[in-house]
Amino acid sequence: MIVAGIGSRKGVSEQQVLDAISATLAEHKIEASQLDAIATAQLKQHEEAIFSAGRKLGLEVLIVGDAELAEAGKSTSSHSELSLTLTGAPSVSEAAALAAAGENARLLGPRHVLASVTCALAQSGDAS
Repeated sequence: MIVAGIGSRKGVSEQQVLDAISATLAEHKIEASQLDAIATAQLKQHEEAIFSAGRKLGLEVLIVGDAELAEAGKSTSSHSELSLTLTGAPSVSEAAALAAAGENARLLGPRHVLASVTCALAQSGDAS
């Protein structure tokens, strides 16, 4: 299972989210068809652009609770003081991807930053 974690500033567009996902997939030489879900923090549950991008890609958007986000944040490779203050995780995109991908998930690399959106990919530990 491969999950794209998304972090963003408030009010981003669907296209900005899609562009960040596309750039991150390309960076890791992964096809969009290999992506299983999108994940984001509970703080972003009302950010319509993320859900709109998910619908466009035919993917479920998973909302990661604060406790799970903070726990997964212990394994992130990137650090944002703002993210840490707002969510308890040093990288929303990385922590959301890791939490949603499940136990023993691993990041495929650090988050990709494109304008006001960050995207990180995590793969589940079971390699499915």
